[in-house]
Amino acid sequence: MARSKLRKYILDPFLGLDIVQWIFVIPVSLIMWLVFATCCTHVRNKDVLKEYRKKPAVFVIWHGRSMIPSAIMAWYRIRSYVVTSSHKDGRFMAKIQHMFGGRAIFGSSSHGAISVLREGVRILRKGGHCLVISPDGPSGPSLRLQDGAMFFAKMTGAPIIPVCFSASRPWIQNRWDRYFVVMPFSKVVIDVGDPIYVKSEIKTPEFEKERQEIENICVKQLRDLDKMFNLMQVEQDMTASEFKKKMREAKKGKK
Repeated sequence: MARSKLRKYILDPFLGLDIVQWIFVIPVSLIMWLVFATCCTHVRNKDVLKEYRKKPAVFVIWHGRSMIPSAIMAWYRIRSYVVTSSHKDGRFMAKIQHMFGGRAIFGSSSHGAISVLREGVRILRKGGHCLVISPDGPSGPSLRLQDGAMFFAKMTGAPIIPVCFSASRPWIQNRWDRYFVVMPFSKVVIDVGDPIYVKSEIKTPEFEKERQEIENICVKQLRDLDKMFNLMQVEQDMTASEFKKKMREAKKGKK
């Protein structure tokens, strides 16, 4: 109980301060660049990245696979806005993306969804920038494509482009999203999917069918990449709250 109060009233507010976050962001960003520089990286379908460098598109990247795409987007000079939550974790990630040349739109499916949709649509219609969105963020369910990316594509005509990666030497964190940290000198394969267009006149039944089909493509992309390196299968439908509950129950079982 004392530990939870310490985290709630002291540690979390402290880590939420902008100045404290920047102290961590700079070395974390440098480490990410150094890891990227040491790895043997192969990008599949790189012509898509070149084509949409300054064209409107909606890049979808699973929440647990955002490490390497940040560097790749910067390497190919993709002009992007990243949709992230206004929670302290989201603001921390936004600062990291800033170090890789990305700008931030703050909001999520549960907080500020309408304002994010309006701002994202405005940016895409204006042209010159893409959106980067984690379709299962910020707290799950994991590997589930929420409606946001679909609405952006439907309302603007910009294509959805799935991006995912896997690597030979990962540190897969014990979190709801199985966040994938690449170790130095790994072999990394990044797959850039073909653009997927959503018709502006699509109706509710077809919308859900299309959403499911795109979700299946994104999940298959991740599964196929992980099979290349014989990695464990990432759970689908895990949420942050369910994972925390699972961890608490596991701790109680050990006592």
